[in-house]
Amino acid sequence: MLLALKERTGISSHIGADYSELSRVNPEVEKLPQYIFSPFPRLEQMPGSTCTFAESILRNCGFRTGLFTSPHLIDVRERFRLDGLEISEEKFLEYFWWCYDRLKEKTNDDVPMPTYFRFLALLAFKIFAAEQVDVAILEVGLGGRFDATNVVKKPIVCGISSLGYDHMEILGNTLGEIAGEKAGIFKHEIPAFTVPQPDEAMHVLEEKASKLNINLQVAHPLDANLLNGLKLALEGEHQYLNAGLAVALCSTWLQRTGHPIINFNQTGPLPEPFIKGLTTASLQGRAQIVPDIESPGNLVFYLDGAHSPESMEACARWFSLCTRDDNHLSNLNYQPQQHMDEGSKKDTAQILLFNCMSVRDPQLLLPRLMRTCASHGVCFQKALFVPNISVYHKVGSQALPTVDPQVDLSWQFGLQRAWESLMQSDKGVKPSNTDQACEEVKDDTGMRVTSFKNSSVFSSLPSAIKWLRDTAQKDRFVCFQVLVTGSLHLIGDVLRLIKK
Repeated sequence: MLLALKERTGISSHIGADYSELSRVNPEVEKLPQYIFSPFPRLEQMPGSTCTFAESILRNCGFRTGLFTSPHLIDVRERFRLDGLEISEEKFLEYFWWCYDRLKEKTNDDVPMPTYFRFLALLAFKIFAAEQVDVAILEVGLGGRFDATNVVKKPIVCGISSLGYDHMEILGNTLGEIAGEKAGIFKHEIPAFTVPQPDEAMHVLEEKASKLNINLQVAHPLDANLLNGLKLALEGEHQYLNAGLAVALCSTWLQRTGHPIINFNQTGPLPEPFIKGLTTASLQGRAQIVPDIESPGNLVFYLDGAHSPESMEACARWFSLCTRDDNHLSNLNYQPQQHMDEGSKKDTAQILLFNCMSVRDPQLLLPRLMRTCASHGVCFQKALFVPNISVYHKVGSQALPTVDPQVDLSWQFGLQRAWESLMQSDKGVKPSNTDQACEEVKDDTGMRVTSFKNSSVFSSLPSAIKWLRDTAQKDRFVCFQVLVTGSLHLIGDVLRLIKK
């Protein structure tokens, strides 16, 4: 497994894999500020949740912050935040070409250009050093041990959030193997935190920590009562676990860098900057609610980048609680009943908009999603399966998506069959050959729409969005609540379409 990882990422040859090589290419790396490491959160599949909380806390404590996360949803600049804001296009291009030109000068047949993520990690180091941030928060990418972010030898503190079964083709087939890769960010005698983990994972983390003379500490979920009646900025009960870890990381960073908070402990009241940081943090595409600008009050999108079994379950709980609770509507910029008689109440209908990468197993994802929602009394009226329309390579808000008219929909049809079979079996009906019950028509744009009783396959995301808007316009007495999940690429594409 480790040999395959080396071959896949080119660890032995690519610039950035070794700290001395990184320093040679970019001498400013020696001036890097103190770092917090936090790996990719797996339980709720919210990339950067813990890092986002930590950045917001330290920014509200008065420090100049740099935050590096992945992936981006629409624009690559989202990965690089300075003082809570994504880097400007002007600065991004300046630093990008500075790094690219110098790397290009150093490359040859034996030392090629770094891979995509390695280049972005190096670019982050350059940005944070040049911008003279006080603290840089790095979200580890795919793994840990061999991750491009893991070149800083002496971070101030490290954190590992909830582990689950994801990227098993690279990280390992068991939680123990996955934990071993994640524990690669631990450094000798550097404080480290994690959250409550399954026994198999915790045993490996503790063993790795012990070998490095680290007293691994467990950060427990944040007590909501410590927020003075306010709510976490990131939705979902699971975020209290991430918030607890962020508080532990930040308090440790403050203490180790000579900025301790007087009389602060993990069980006492939270300092005001901590509360403000936790209640104002911002992260797109993670438990995010967006009303459609073309159908205000009739169509609301609930976006969550879940794409593992554990995160799908957390996503389903969040969506179910949101759609059962009308209170969240007061935070949106519309009044869903403004055109109706006083005292009347709008009906709601839940629709799923879904796609996932072919390396995922829909037989693990879709049952978790549907049955968790059903256990909370939420049933989907329709499931829509679509391809991603693009991957945005350009910089700037004017980058436009591309639509392939000859897109292969075989994967989407497979998702649809899995959903239909799941719906039938859940109702106690023996699964049938759903291919015979298929109806294929064309929409107003000429795109194919393939429908079953409980689901439809659209050949493009824009045609699915158009269908949703048309449906919402036809029935103004219903608020259509659309859960978008399964792929962060899908989340980014939807955001681009509904916000433009």
